[in-house]
This record gives sequence, structure tokens and C-alpha cells, in this order.
Amino acid sequence: MDMSENVKQIESDSTRALWYVAHTYSGYENKVKENIEAAVIRRNMSDIIEEVVVPMHKVEETKNGERKVVEKKVFPGYVLVKMYMTDDAWYIVRNTRGVTGFVGPASKPVPLTEEELRNLGIIEKETITTDLKVGDEIEVLSGPFESYTGVIEEINIDKAKLKVNISMFGRETPVELDFTQVSKF
Repeated sequence: MDMSENVKQIESDSTRALWYVAHTYSGYENKVKENIEAAVIRRNMSDIIEEVVVPMHKVEETKNGERKVVEKKVFPGYVLVKMYMTDDAWYIVRNTRGVTGFVGPASKPVPLTEEELRNLGIIEKETITTDLKVGDEIEVLSGPFESYTGVIEEINIDKAKLKVNISMFGRETPVELDFTQVSKF
């Protein structure tokens, strides 16, 4: 594969800014982030390379009998970059000191999917709303409990799930259902 083919592949992904993963030397993630951001400012490319992130999470540690909450890197050795995949953007990130390459085949870095971004907390989950509330009587519209009726015991908005007690074989049986499987009675 010659260089002109690489350029064509890179340019084909330049229609919108996507999140890519750059591999770095371990321990250099923050320095790489700073260097990319400095290069973006120096070259006036903030419209091409929009954001650089080193994902962190809080961890509770115990040292010398003392409990402490510290921030740790979620993915040591990796930096996330939101950018339009152009030749210049690819060149700046790829040639930043401490960067060893992009995740994906050498000729075509692979962007993260929306589901991966949601799981990382980079993009928010869609907010789900419902008019159902605990104590409502419902009818099951689909699934193995179709046409049964029950009472909502618990609502999990994040998972769009309900815990419902349905009457089956003369006994109250708790089942978990999706919001879309029920309607108010």
C-alpha cells in the first residue's frame, strides 16, 4: 500500500469530528495531552482537533492505615482525541513526542463507536422519561408475560426497566420488564 492510498483513506473519514485513541508511552499521557493542545494552539487548528482527554476515575486506596480517594487513569498508555481525521491532524497527533500510534491498522485509525463513548462517560446516555410510577397498575403488552397485569414495585430509569409484581398461578411473582413492554391500566 503506497502513501497516496493512506491519504485517501484518512480523508474519507474527515466529514465530522470523531473520537480516536492514541497509544502513548505509559506515564506520558498528560504530557502528550499538553503537547497536542499546544500544537493545536500554535498551528491554529482548534477547529480540526477539538478535544484531548486522559480518562480518569476515582479510586479509594489505603496507605499506612489511611483511606484516601485518588484519581487514576482509566486506560494507562492511551489518550482520547476528538478530531476531524485530516492529514494535518493525523500528522500532529502521530508525531507528538510520546505517541506511538493510533489504535487501528497503521493506515486507518479506527474511531470509537457511540456505545463505547457512552460506556466511557464521554457522551451522555439519552435521558429517558416515563409517566409510570411505583404503585401504578400495568398490563404487559409483549414478551413471555403478555396480557398479565401487575403493580409496579420499582423503577430503574437508567436501564429503562421496571420491577413488577404480576399475579401468576395465584401468587404474586416479581418480574423485570422494559418500559416498552407495558402500558398503564
